[in-house]
Amino acid sequence: MHSSKQDNPMLAKIRAILAKAENPAASPEEAEAYFAKATELMAKYGIERAMVAASSPDADKLGSRVIVIDGSYIEERRLLAAYIAKAVSVEPILGRSRKSGEQRFTYTVELYGFESDMERAEMLYTSLSLQASNGLRAARPEWWESTTLATHRKGWLRGFTHTVAQRIKDAEARAKGEAEAVHGASVALVLADRAALAKKAADEADPGVRNYTPRTRWSTAYGEGQAAGQRADVGSKRVGSAAGRAIAA
Repeated sequence: MHSSKQDNPMLAKIRAILAKAENPAASPEEAEAYFAKATELMAKYGIERAMVAASSPDADKLGSRVIVIDGSYIEERRLLAAYIAKAVSVEPILGRSRKSGEQRFTYTVELYGFESDMERAEMLYTSLSLQASNGLRAARPEWWESTTLATHRKGWLRGFTHTVAQRIKDAEARAKGEAEAVHGASVALVLADRAALAKKAADEADPGVRNYTPRTRWSTAYGEGQAAGQRADVGSKRVGSAAGRAIAA
């Protein structure tokens, strides 16, 4: 990761919770509780940094960074990164490039936003992509479904993505409400201004329309992915490693 805030006490606390969630002995109920606590602290951390930056702009600057996506199910994994980014007020741009003489494309998700928000997006994406890789290995179509394994797993990943993104949004909304109860309407104004600046930065980088709502036909895979997303532990002792490389083939 690119952050210079590795010694932040809140992030250290979040990482400790993620380490517990990574424990194979954790039950699904415990993993879900760890997810809820981690996203709650993530949301509070984001608002804390936003309010500090409102009076000290140098404390949290607008910028950009890139997540490189490789491996299997690239489109679904790019959507996972994009949905997570949007949930924490970061604007994503899905891109691909190919160097002269090379046959393979490099797929990326460019993030535009404030450093603390991009930091949260990367941490969540890394953790959730690793969690998805574990669940994806067991994803198999029912005997009566006329679908391929690859199609089934793509549906699983999209169900997982939509569910975890909604859970992150819910945590962000709760944290915002709690902060407004203490600090008043200024919280909403600060957050709205940051979101607008992030969008402006992304629009200036790529003025094209960006749509992250793919068509998805419901299947057992999508439902299984939703259930896995509900149980997601967001846990990894390797937060900060190359994001999402462990997604199962």
